[in-house]
Amino acid sequence: GKPPVDVILTIIAVVAAGSTLQASGGLDCMLQIAEKILRKRPKVVTFLAPLCTFTLTILCGTGHTVYTLLPIIYDVAIKTGIRPERPMAASTIAAQMGIICSPASVALVSAVAILDGHTLPNGQAVNLLTILSVTIPAGFIGVFAEATYSVFRGKDLDKDPEFQKLISDPEQKEYVYGDSTTLLGKKFAKSQWAALWIFLGCVAIVAVFGATKSLRPVFGGKAMSMTLIIQMMMLTAGALMVIFCRTRAADVGKSSVFRAGAIAIAAVYGVAWMSDSLFQAHLPELKQALTGAVTSYPWLYAVVLLVVSKFVNSQAAAVAIILPVAVQVGVPTGIAVSMISACYGYYILPTYPSDLAALQFDRSGTTHIGKFVINHSFIIPGLIGVITATVVGTCLGYLYGWL
Repeated sequence: GKPPVDVILTIIAVVAAGSTLQASGGLDCMLQIAEKILRKRPKVVTFLAPLCTFTLTILCGTGHTVYTLLPIIYDVAIKTGIRPERPMAASTIAAQMGIICSPASVALVSAVAILDGHTLPNGQAVNLLTILSVTIPAGFIGVFAEATYSVFRGKDLDKDPEFQKLISDPEQKEYVYGDSTTLLGKKFAKSQWAALWIFLGCVAIVAVFGATKSLRPVFGGKAMSMTLIIQMMMLTAGALMVIFCRTRAADVGKSSVFRAGAIAIAAVYGVAWMSDSLFQAHLPELKQALTGAVTSYPWLYAVVLLVVSKFVNSQAAAVAIILPVAVQVGVPTGIAVSMISACYGYYILPTYPSDLAALQFDRSGTTHIGKFVINHSFIIPGLIGVITATVVGTCLGYLYGWL
């Protein structure tokens, strides 16, 4: 097999832009706006917090924006008397669900690179906006569903004997309620705001080119691929932020976004190459075994995507591994696009950094891992959110005439 070079280069470009945004301080500007929204209506934080983290991921292309927001979500919840587990678990799930909905995310641009040139049953070509027309509405409804469940989960703090026992100790009560964590009142430099607008501007340009093929440069009678346009615009965003926003290039490699991106590159490079070698060697047998099964049970594609994403702990890696194989064994393009929201499954075990961060930031102990490990705070919101998004995506596929 071959390593997915186009996907790896696209990941590098997207990670370069996202990590430069973080190093420039532009990400903090966006987080301050989110905090203002949360503190304005604290009683509905269980709905607002997941929607904020979902939106931030769409805008930034990474779910790691949730780290800075988690202590703020905790502070708003505990001071309002709301069980912190409710908004915190829902928010970490929503942040990761936003990845496949973001034009600046590694997972989505990987899907665009793999499906570029394929057409749907109604004759429509697969492009960036084609996939977003499914993932964004489906993701939004999925987030709303898991937030609705979260409102009613667990005991209220005043009726929870374990919590009441915890805060009966004055020292523990002081620790649980603690000092407020906030970005409010913090003044950001013009260069930080400029970095934010440069990044969002480049994302908007990518979306425009994705929507309007006639605007793309033409070489040899063929329009430039969206894979190259995404790479160019993301690298341009990073370069402009370094040149005009007083961003130290040395800080880019130290950011959490860069580190997470490096892990994604290693996963896609090694695991995708290995799986491609394996699947290519056994493609005739796989086609014979899977074609009939997928035709009869299309949801098997979604299950495989979900399980693989758990094994590799990456939506981008899951897409890079499964999508090419799905296309080769005859999974209809309409199904591949409509059910792509199923690529998030690493909440099944609480090992992902954002889940672990939520456990650490919840000083009340309500966000927890159960005795049997699998019974933790994230699994039910995750299943509700992803299954709902996948079902809604499938319904949209029928509505659009893709299935």
